[in-house]
Amino acid sequence: MTATTAPAPRAGRREWIGFGVLVLPLLLVSMDVSVLYFAVPFISEELRPTGTQQLWIFDIYGFVLAGLLITMGALGDRIGRRRLLLFGAAAFGAASLLAAYADSPATLIAARAVLGVGGATLMPSTLALVRNMFPDARQRGTAIGIWTAALTGGIAIGPVLSGILLEHFWWGSIFLINIPAMVLLLLLAPALVPEFRNPAAGRFDLVSAVLSLGALLPVIYGVKELARDGLTPPRVLAILAGLLVGALFLHRQRNRPDPMIDLTLFHQRAFAGSLAVNLLAMFALVGFAIFTTQHLQSVLGLSPLRAALWSLVPSLAVGGIAPAAAALAQRVERAYLIGTGFAIAVVGFAVLTRVTPQSPLWLLLVGASVYAAGLVMVMSLVTELVLGAAPPERAGVASALTESSSELGGALGMAILGSVGAAVYRREVVDSLPAGLPTDARDAASETLGGALAVAEGLPTDVGAAVLHAARLAFTDGLHLAAVAAAVVMLLGALTALAALRGARPGDPAPPEALPVDPAAAGVLPAAAAPATVSTKA
Repeated sequence: MTATTAPAPRAGRREWIGFGVLVLPLLLVSMDVSVLYFAVPFISEELRPTGTQQLWIFDIYGFVLAGLLITMGALGDRIGRRRLLLFGAAAFGAASLLAAYADSPATLIAARAVLGVGGATLMPSTLALVRNMFPDARQRGTAIGIWTAALTGGIAIGPVLSGILLEHFWWGSIFLINIPAMVLLLLLAPALVPEFRNPAAGRFDLVSAVLSLGALLPVIYGVKELARDGLTPPRVLAILAGLLVGALFLHRQRNRPDPMIDLTLFHQRAFAGSLAVNLLAMFALVGFAIFTTQHLQSVLGLSPLRAALWSLVPSLAVGGIAPAAAALAQRVERAYLIGTGFAIAVVGFAVLTRVTPQSPLWLLLVGASVYAAGLVMVMSLVTELVLGAAPPERAGVASALTESSSELGGALGMAILGSVGAAVYRREVVDSLPAGLPTDARDAASETLGGALAVAEGLPTDVGAAVLHAARLAFTDGLHLAAVAAAVVMLLGALTALAALRGARPGDPAPPEALPVDPAAAGVLPAAAAPATVSTKA
């Protein structure tokens, strides 16, 4: 008797249409990270928020989303991923309506918090459902590539769509566009998206959920605040408190018979190594974005909407990279492809070290497009490896851990690369400002590029031009060193991929217990429920 592995069932038209339904809300959830960029002046004029309230209007969405990802991933494994997806879509739609018609800063902050809760249910649910809807590794790789492109593209599209809407409608319109997509998801998902849950997952552990929130939220908050305002004791204490709570969370997971996170997953190189590589990729992708945005607006002098439109070029340029990488991974070792992606990113950052205040726009866009192409390639491949390494019944938590590593990597990138750029700017600009500036003007211009622009507007033409020249030159010097730092991290990512992921491949087809709860309703072939091995006589 010999055992042969049966081929995984391939997804049909119904699964692909259902996948299309899942991608639309993912696009909107990722857009909501950046959709407020142009709306702030309009919101400030109507709602009159304080400085602190305005920061919370911006930040509460990302904080809640990041803090709840693991909890929602574990909850979806237990109650059903489609059910959680529908709950999240309803919450996201209702919160969008509340945000659009908010009549006070407190109401808008609350609505943005509920949007974060909805986003935290939608993101891991969509990715986990991809794992279950596409048991064939080749098809799953293509779907994950499209999922990655939608996630990264949504963040880039957000400011552009916001700018276009605000040209013609009131600020609430940027939230109302979410509602038709969520209604469409609520109507079509029950018919096109199968339900999956882990019947052996055990009871939902509320204490672990609170601990995971208490671990992630202070760390991400502290790191992001460090990027914004520098090192202060409260922010350091927030990070330390989050790490302490995280240690308690891990201790509880080790000692529970039905943990929220199965820590044995981290014993697999493909799983732990992929999460580390994903964190490093997001470190550079998110951490460097502020430099390209500021260069477009504050160095080249583009309007916010024109800057947002030009910033779409890298996203459009890399739109097909993720699916192409998935196809190439069927023939080439994934570790080498991931290493190549990091090497491509190094080339992009090297190009950016040649950018000066007088450089043409195309040079910045080429550098940004090249590094984005390499990193999108990395992210799509490691996402596929994470989902393949985790058992299908744990796909919800695996998806949440992937997205949590992305959030943490992005926050670290903003903090570290932002600090590098700010330190160079302050050091360079102090000695370059024209003599005779008032102390308060010199201090403001020495703090940030935006401060220098504001100072220059109130000065005589020749003095203002000298301030702008010094500030823009100092900023590009900071951009250069941040690009070098990002390139070094990319080399570390390439080495990590080669050391940890060589030989790693996506997992085997789903075992019987991980198939849809209702196979007939889900449209799964009866053969899919058969064991993965068949016996034949030699």
